[in-house]
Amino acid sequence: MSYSNLQIFLVELIGTFILVVFATGSIVYDAQKDGTMGIAFAAVAPFIALIIGVYSFGKISLAHFNPAVTIGYYITGHISKIQIMYYFAAEIIGAILASLFVKSFIGTGTNLGANTPNYDFPLFVIFPIEVLASALLMAVIFTVVYTKGLKGFGGVAIGGIVGLDIFFLAFISGASMNPARALAPALVSGVFDDLWLYWTAPFVGTIIVAFLFRNKFRSSNACS
Repeated sequence: MSYSNLQIFLVELIGTFILVVFATGSIVYDAQKDGTMGIAFAAVAPFIALIIGVYSFGKISLAHFNPAVTIGYYITGHISKIQIMYYFAAEIIGAILASLFVKSFIGTGTNLGANTPNYDFPLFVIFPIEVLASALLMAVIFTVVYTKGLKGFGGVAIGGIVGLDIFFLAFISGASMNPARALAPALVSGVFDDLWLYWTAPFVGTIIVAFLFRNKFRSSNACS
């Protein structure tokens, strides 16, 4: 069954909203609790959000919820050039609505849950780590797609890699992996200092992996 671009737009908006509320709201809430929840809480929250999003909307939109992932899917031929606009608009609007929700109902601390790199590390470490986190996410997503959903565990796998990236890599790069998730709190809080990182490194990571997987998908389509 094929779905219209409007249907794709709506579910991507809702899915991105859920993801960003969980991802940023958990950070704001943890700050209100003086950090007692810890990094595990910040990692589990988007894991849960992605399980909800992937199983609810994956069959309609492939559950991108992330502009860097959308570009990866375009490179592998899963979506058309015109669909990029629908995805990007949905992801950015959904993320902004999520940050407004967090501001209104959870709190305003930590710049609304914005990602921040750890400048105790040099930039030549921070940037590749963010590229790596995004590449791992894209690789798991494409593995899920290529294996037809890992026999029902696709949502767990995708949510899991995001949670693991955050748990192990956020202390270096912030582990956004998602330009929309980074943009929304920056826009609503007015703090743009590190936004450049999250609008470059995630795209680099997903694009590299997309080119690695492109021939695999082409071969699969030719055989089907």
